[in-house]
Amino acid sequence: MFSYPNGKQMRILLVEDEKKLCELIARALRAERYAVDAAPDGQGGWELADAYEYDLLILDLMLPGVSGTEVLRRVRRKNQEVPILILTARDATNEKVQHFEAGADDYLTKPFAFAELIMRVKALLRRGPMSRATVLRVADLEMDRLSQQVRRSGRKIELTPKEYALLEYLASNPGRVFSRTMIIEHVWDQSFEGLNNIVDVYVRHLRRKVDDPFPTKLIRTVRGVGYGLGDDAAL
Repeated sequence: MFSYPNGKQMRILLVEDEKKLCELIARALRAERYAVDAAPDGQGGWELADAYEYDLLILDLMLPGVSGTEVLRRVRRKNQEVPILILTARDATNEKVQHFEAGADDYLTKPFAFAELIMRVKALLRRGPMSRATVLRVADLEMDRLSQQVRRSGRKIELTPKEYALLEYLASNPGRVFSRTMIIEHVWDQSFEGLNNIVDVYVRHLRRKVDDPFPTKLIRTVRGVGYGLGDDAAL
């Protein structure tokens, strides 16, 4: 069971209009000891999301009444941090892009394997709440998420896509320490068994570009735990 350090059980909102599928998903999630609330339509899903705080939303798009897309937009206007997994039979690339831009965190196409659904749920819950600010700032480091430009003390820093993704993940939660497994599942979107050293390699790349040219070091190693981003006051 995943829970917070204070022992609070993870709470998931499932919005799915196919009754049998909804029951099967809820049963699978409860078997993992998550608390699950379920809604059969968009209006009911939005009312629950508006009234309670959830650790994760699983949202179908083709819902009666208020569409899943509209629920996504309403939730994002209210809450920029809760992870949202889209669950739908619609798999067109342009639709995926549209919903990622609207604030979805992951996208699983029906039909799916329940083992994959649980894996994705666990990965999203490990990430925790994410900042969605357009510009991320940590000390003198600035990241523009729209242009994907990175500057430190006003100096532009060129990063590869994976270097940028890793730095953005760390910068989204300054002061927090992430394990190598958490980083791999977020930046590489899968589990690389036995390849945790890939994180160490990319951290070294980032340090050469982001830290070495500057007197204050921002990328921190917590031995036996993982990596974080922040000045001495933040970590």
